[in-house]
Amino acid sequence: MWRRVTLLSSLVSSSNASILNQAKPFITFVLGGPGSGKGTQCEKIVETYGFNHLSAGDLLRREIASETEYGTMILNTIREGKIVPSQVTVKIIQREMESSDNIKFLIDGFPRSEENRVAFEKITGAEPDLVLFFDCPEEEMVKRVLNRNQGRVDDNIETMKKRLKIFEALNRPVINYYSEKGKVFKINAVGNVDEIFEQVRPIFDSCKVTN
Repeated sequence: MWRRVTLLSSLVSSSNASILNQAKPFITFVLGGPGSGKGTQCEKIVETYGFNHLSAGDLLRREIASETEYGTMILNTIREGKIVPSQVTVKIIQREMESSDNIKFLIDGFPRSEENRVAFEKITGAEPDLVLFFDCPEEEMVKRVLNRNQGRVDDNIETMKKRLKIFEALNRPVINYYSEKGKVFKINAVGNVDEIFEQVRPIFDSCKVTN
């Protein structure tokens, strides 16, 4: 099983040694814009197939909440309007994978860019087995996010649209890269939760992934 990592200092180690010589994990990247419903679908996948759900955003927030020196560094980076370095996020994800008793992982919201992708593969020595891309029209994602936040004011609609444009520009090369490798499964993310999950289920069933 995965070796356990207990020292926080290991996160900033310069070593790129592969974690895969311990056990072969089944890794699924889950991609989609804000409001695409990927988080809800991850919950269904966890329930049905027993995956460990790793949300990059949640892991960073948890690290910040830990109030460690490392978490403070991440918080200061965000406060300065900078992006947390890919290496840092990957090391946190890697730590979670190595400390888990599970070998089936949903990595949610990462990689967001080609830089993220390259860092993940270089540091972990791993590639995803599957990439789920929840494809949702822009207007639908905007509506969902505004509803989720109890209807923000109109100027936030423009903010959301800008976020989505940035997401598309950064994420599209990642989708294209893995599409060429035959690993991307595009999900039509319009409909209710169960309807969308019925598109997801056959993908994991065909891979014989069981709970």
